[in-house]
Amino acid sequence: MSSSISSSDPWRRFFRLAAVTAAVGLGLVYAFVVLVDPYDTLPLSPPAHRVPVASNQRFSYPTLARSPRFDSALIGTSSSRLLRPDVLNPLFGARFVNLAMNDATVYEQSQIFGVFARAHPAAKTLMVGLDYRWCVTGPDFQKLTFRTFPEWMYRDNLWVGYREMFNQYAIQSAGQLFGILIGMKKPDQGLDGYTSFVPPDATYDAARALAHLQDTGQAIPVGERAGPPTSWMYPTMPVLRDMLHAMPPGSRKLLFFIPYNHRLLTPAGSPGAEVWDECRRRVVAEAKAVPNTLVVDFMRLSPITRQDENYWDGIHYRTGIADRLANDMAAALRGETSDDYRVLWPE
Repeated sequence: MSSSISSSDPWRRFFRLAAVTAAVGLGLVYAFVVLVDPYDTLPLSPPAHRVPVASNQRFSYPTLARSPRFDSALIGTSSSRLLRPDVLNPLFGARFVNLAMNDATVYEQSQIFGVFARAHPAAKTLMVGLDYRWCVTGPDFQKLTFRTFPEWMYRDNLWVGYREMFNQYAIQSAGQLFGILIGMKKPDQGLDGYTSFVPPDATYDAARALAHLQDTGQAIPVGERAGPPTSWMYPTMPVLRDMLHAMPPGSRKLLFFIPYNHRLLTPAGSPGAEVWDECRRRVVAEAKAVPNTLVVDFMRLSPITRQDENYWDGIHYRTGIADRLANDMAAALRGETSDDYRVLWPE
């Protein structure tokens, strides 16, 4: 009996040592992640020149939305991501952060706006890129996508972040940021939210882009619809209303329908066009209730949308077109007209 107990002692010591070693190792990994703070959100982070590293913008943008470096914000999906703050700033006399996220739902857009609005009670400008997600019909709209949405980052109590930092994505992001901090890796995302996600314009292949365009059909928002358009439910309109009213009355609010390629546009008088037209009317109705609000429609046949060479695919235009949109919106704000757009409000 004593011999059996004695022979098991080395195994007990081995498992205890292994457990202690594993615990110390995990503790070191956790300490590394919270010290690096890859999302720049933890209350006790040591000072460091952190840059966005997360490939999912939902993790990178909350800290940018809170930054005092900005006084204006752009909200939207990837169809607005190519608008450059460096171009917008001198045009609007503002300091923009681009908070447009790939495939962002209206809920996600409203949440990142909420972070910005709470941190900037005297914000100067809000720009919202309106696409099919804003024009769905029926009783409700999609809240989230398959992409992880870290709800805790969008709340005011960031202390809970310390329990959210021990996972594979946080460890991976911490490693990327650490490489940048020590000079082993170059940043690949902008400090103002802007990052070009399309290939360099010099590599643009018109034939390849045309192949993508030819695979697209008309873009018609999804949802339940019965009866006349005036009876349809547009569930995102209350969200838009709340966002507009959360801005200071003297701030500028600019809503713009993004320029889909002509292949995605619905013919006038068609059932699909009715969905978009009623959505435009609903947006204008919200804009009328809030001072200093402009609604600009680029989602129409125009010199931009007719030209296939302006696009990578049906919804993603080239960088030069993004700069053109910025200049067009500044012109619209000055009361100027253009074949590129139509001002829906003020009339």
